[in-house]
Amino acid sequence: MALSMKPLADRVIVRAAAAEEKTKSGIIIPDTAKEKPQRGEVVAVGEGKTADSGSLIKPQVHVGDQVLYGKYAGTEITVDGEDLLIMRESDIFAVL
Repeated sequence: MALSMKPLADRVIVRAAAAEEKTKSGIIIPDTAKEKPQRGEVVAVGEGKTADSGSLIKPQVHVGDQVLYGKYAGTEITVDGEDLLIMRESDIFAVL
């Protein structure tokens, strides 16, 4: 998918993974009880953060990386009819 926007500085756009439909034991989770996903795929990355010295700090994540992020991290946006999250790179905890 070609994204029609590019994040600035150290921001990252993430496509959240789908919420779990059932538990490991097979119990179906109703929509009202589903938890917000905390993992997703990076779809766009900014150029990086500018340090106090003026040098550019390149981002550590890349497009296509599967990442874990905080439960309430980022801001929900809709781009071309798709729900995405835009967050700072520091909101990402790990690359899977």
